Amino acid sequence: MAMSDPAFLQDRTRSNWVRLRTLVILRWIAILGQIAALVVAVHFFDLVIEVGFISIVIGASILANLFSTFLAPGNQKLSDRDATLMLLFDLLQLGMLLLLTGGLNNPFALLALVPVTIAATFLPLRYMVLIASVAILMLSLLSQFHYPVLTTAGTELRLPGLFLFGFWVSLLIGVLFLGVYARQVTSEMHSMGDALLATQMALAREQKLTDLGGVVAAAAHELGTPLATIKLVSSELLDEVQDNPELAEDLALIRSQADRCRDILRSMGRAGKDDLHMRRVPLEGVINEAAEPHLNRGKDIIVRVSDETDHPQRQPVIWRRPEIIHGLRNLVQNAVDFAESAVEVETSWDADTVSIRISDDGPGFPTSVIGRIGDPFVRRRRSGEDAERRPGYEGMGLGLFIAKTLLERSGAELSFSNGGARALGRAGGGAIVAVRWPRDSVDPGRDDGHGPLGDNRQIEI
Repeated sequence: MAMSDPAFLQDRTRSNWVRLRTLVILRWIAILGQIAALVVAVHFFDLVIEVGFISIVIGASILANLFSTFLAPGNQKLSDRDATLMLLFDLLQLGMLLLLTGGLNNPFALLALVPVTIAATFLPLRYMVLIASVAILMLSLLSQFHYPVLTTAGTELRLPGLFLFGFWVSLLIGVLFLGVYARQVTSEMHSMGDALLATQMALAREQKLTDLGGVVAAAAHELGTPLATIKLVSSELLDEVQDNPELAEDLALIRSQADRCRDILRSMGRAGKDDLHMRRVPLEGVINEAAEPHLNRGKDIIVRVSDETDHPQRQPVIWRRPEIIHGLRNLVQNAVDFAESAVEVETSWDADTVSIRISDDGPGFPTSVIGRIGDPFVRRRRSGEDAERRPGYEGMGLGLFIAKTLLERSGAELSFSNGGARALGRAGGGAIVAVRWPRDSVDPGRDDGHGPLGDNRQIEI
């Protein structure tokens, strides 16, 4: 088995997710903090610093913010280049303030980590590396070159050499660690968000097909009687007008078109799902429906209803839910994709549980990712055999994530292992996916699903 992904998620970008207003607000907060620090340093601690130059640097940041506010709409999405330039400006503005206030002797040098962390959350990797590199270079220069901060007595405020060196090293480690950490966490959050979006789309599509099938079934049912009446009346009239070839030909055409309408509705009505009898189906029926799209793909799909069960009475009838159908269909698809010749779907049940096991005789799950199967966007290096079997396969894990999420939504627990070939009596590895529901979560709860159903509900279009 393997893991697939929809094409629309292969090119995921994050650069245009941040609005200009967000960075402008963050910059205003930084400006207020800088002004407050300047006032406290001069008026409360009586420190001797370059107030004029510092005011010019802060003023430049204020002008940049006003320029951004008035010349561009606040809800404008930033491009990679624009966001990078804004963060570089903030980083260099902070560097200028640190240059004028003691360099790394100033504890606010820690704020150099902020632009790097922000860049790691939404910018492409190359831009994040650029900002991190500028931050490292700037901190290294500030450790050697800066204007001193003096007290009124003329004493320079500076850290001992060893502490200054340790602070510089800790800042460099912080830039690297926070950048990598923030990027990794954010990437996983975005991957999970993309995968959940794909899951919702798959479920919505399955639900839409189900609802459409219900409408078609209702139409087939309601139109069946008038079409039968048209055919009956036209047949009787045809017998009476045999001596009039023109009328007989028209009546024969009417009858043939009624037959055609009946055949079309019968064909369309096969997808009908709104009948309450189709809402609750035997377990084997659900499996057959999930496997049907893959029956003609050159692999044998064997469905076994196990008789080795602790509760061997009649087969359970379960709810026919879109998430169950779509989830099982994804699992069967993955099994067929990587099976050598056969896939087995085995069912079993007892008084408390309902279980399905899907086995194939393929190469099995890669040992490097078997512990992470079901996570979205799990990558592994493809072998030549994998590439030949599925040329478009990228190993993203989204297919199994969707299946796992949908089935867990229905109350199931999934487990993944190897050894499917042995279960099929063949040599080799093979993959096994076991799906297990508490019976209460899928059982209709009315005489094992064999009781009266009541009237069908009105279909609303």
